[in-house]
Amino acid sequence: MAGGKLSIGQKLGFGIFDLGGNMLFTLMGFWCLKYLTDVAGLAAALAGAALMAGKVWDAVSDPLMGFISDRTITRFGRRRPYLLFGAVPMMLSMWLFFSAPAIASAVLLSFWAAGALILVNTASTVLNVPYSSLTPELTGDYHERTSLNGYRFGCAVIGTIIGAAAALPLSGALGGGRTGWSRMGLCLGALVAAVTLITFFGTREQRLRRADIPRGGFFATYLSVFTNKPYVVLFLTYALHMTGITFLQSILVYYIQYLYPRDFSFLMLDATTLAMVVLLFTAMLFIPVSVLVSRRIGKKRSYQICFVVIGTACLLVSAIGHLLPPAGFLLLLVYAGIGVGFSYVAPFAMIPDAVEYDAVRTGERKEGAYYGIWTFISKTGTALSVFLSGLILSAGGYEANAVQGAGAKLAIRLIIGPLPAFIFLCAFLLIQLYTLDEKAYKKIMALDAFGSGA
Repeated sequence: MAGGKLSIGQKLGFGIFDLGGNMLFTLMGFWCLKYLTDVAGLAAALAGAALMAGKVWDAVSDPLMGFISDRTITRFGRRRPYLLFGAVPMMLSMWLFFSAPAIASAVLLSFWAAGALILVNTASTVLNVPYSSLTPELTGDYHERTSLNGYRFGCAVIGTIIGAAAALPLSGALGGGRTGWSRMGLCLGALVAAVTLITFFGTREQRLRRADIPRGGFFATYLSVFTNKPYVVLFLTYALHMTGITFLQSILVYYIQYLYPRDFSFLMLDATTLAMVVLLFTAMLFIPVSVLVSRRIGKKRSYQICFVVIGTACLLVSAIGHLLPPAGFLLLLVYAGIGVGFSYVAPFAMIPDAVEYDAVRTGERKEGAYYGIWTFISKTGTALSVFLSGLILSAGGYEANAVQGAGAKLAIRLIIGPLPAFIFLCAFLLIQLYTLDEKAYKKIMALDAFGSGA
C-alpha cells in the first residue's frame, strides 16, 4: 500500500481528471434527455428507452474493464495506460453523439441514439474504471483519502459547472441548432481528452508484487466482491444516491422552462444557466466544508447530511419553488447546493477503505473489480432515473417546446420532489448499516502491517 501524505501537486494531478469526467457526467445528466427530445427530435419515451439501452452494455463493460485493468501489467502500471490511449476515442465519441443526424424514422433515430450512447459509455468506462481504481493505491491514510477526494471533487465541481452551464450558450455561440450542438460536443470532448492526459503524466502507480495480482476468474472475482459487507452497503447506498441525483439533473431544465419562467435577465444570465451556476457554485464552496466535517463526525455521518439536505430541498422546490420570487428561488437552490456539496467526497473516501478491507482479508488487490461494479452502479442509477423520467413525462402528456398542460406540470413536480426525496430517505437509512469507521479501519491496517511484517 502506498504511503500516507501526498503533495498538493500529486493531489491536483490526480483530481484534474474529474474536471473532464464530471463535466461529461453532468452534461449527459442535465442535457442528454433534453438534447434527444428537443434537438434530435425523439419522443420522450423513445429517448428514455435509448438511454436505457445504451446503459445495458455497461452491465458487461464496467465489470469487464475492472477485471482487465486488475490484470494489466505494463511499465506505466495497471491503470494509467488506459488514460493515455483512451483520451482521443472519448473525444470522438462525444462529438459523434452530439452530431444528431436528420433521420425521419423515429425507430431508426432511436437506434442511432442507442448506438452512439454505447460508444460514449464504452469510452467513458475505459477511462473511468482505471482512473477510479487509482484512489486506494495512492495513499493508505484514512483521512488523507478524504483530502485527496476533496481535491478531486473540487475539480469535479468546476467540470460540473461547465457541463451544466456551458452547453446551451456554447452550442448557441457555435452556430445553434444541430450544428452548434455538434461543435459543442467536439469542444467539450477535447477538454475531456486534455485533462485525461494531464492525469496520465501527473500520477505514478505503486509497483505491485505478482502475488498481489488477482488470480481468480471473472465470475469468482466478482462473487468475492459481493461477500464484502461494508462495500455492498456502500454501493447500494450510492446506487440510490445516483438515482435520486439524476432525477434532479434531468428534470431541472424542464422545471425552470415550464414551471418557473421568471425573468432573470437583470442578472445577465438565462434562468437555467443561472440556477445551475448557483446550485453548483454553492456545492463547490461546501466541498472543503464537508472534508472538515468528516474529520469531526466521520465519513458516514457526513454522507447522511447530504441526504437530509437534498431530500428536504426537493420537497420544498416541488411544493413552493414555482411560487417564490427569483431571490427566494435562488436561496432555495443555495440550500440544495449545500447538500450537493456534502454528496461528493464522502462515498469516494469510504470506498477505498472497503477495498482495503478486502485486500487484507484475501491477500489480493482487485481495485479494478470494485470500481468496475461501482461505475456500473453509478451508470445504472443514472440510466434508470432518466428512463423513468421519460416515461413519467410521456404519461403526463409532455410535448417538446409547447405550453404544458396540468398533467405534464404535475409529472415535472413529481420527478423533482417526492420521488427523489423518498430515494434519499432510503439511502439515509441504508448507509446506517455501514460499520467501517476510523477505529475499525485502523484495526484492519494494523493487522495488515503485522501480517506483512512491516
